[in-house]
Amino acid sequence: MPTEDLLADNSGRERSDAARNRAKILKAAEELFAARPASDVTMEDIAKAAGVGRATLYRRYPDRSAIAVALLDEHERELQERLLTGPPPLGPGAPPAERLAAFYAAMIGLLARHAHLVLGTEVGHSRFTSGPYRLWRTHVRLLAEEANSKDPDALADILLAPLAADVFLHQTGELGLSAERITDALAEQARRALA
Repeated sequence: MPTEDLLADNSGRERSDAARNRAKILKAAEELFAARPASDVTMEDIAKAAGVGRATLYRRYPDRSAIAVALLDEHERELQERLLTGPPPLGPGAPPAERLAAFYAAMIGLLARHAHLVLGTEVGHSRFTSGPYRLWRTHVRLLAEEANSKDPDALADILLAPLAADVFLHQTGELGLSAERITDALAEQARRALA
């Protein structure tokens, strides 16, 4: 029986017990990810903290990265909306360097609030295959293209590299840099890269 059949009723709506379990899983995972590094949180830890069986957990989420992605989804969706249809400079209508600087500021804000969740989604190569990363990459690539950069494809990932959660946590935790200081440095980088 497909997983969707186990989670939905005949009308296609999520079953109430499945919805309760989803909420318990996400709440437990968010608390665990906030308390210790995501790499130290196991699926068994999440199942125990949520009070659900491992089969229930794995039926909906194949790994902890999928759980972190679900937790981040709402936060990232709001940022995506502002990026695509919001006012400039984050939204359309500003020069590429200004849009990139605004994007950096928005992403640093997201990381300041949810770096532990972002870190949970960035397990190995999964960072590059997630929906949000692909959207961020497309956005930055188009800005580089609009700025007549020599190689927008290569530049896109280079410009996104400073936004990796582990880089942000290293800078704020180990180096003691403020989010404002990081944002200012990235704004300067945006101006240099896309001027």
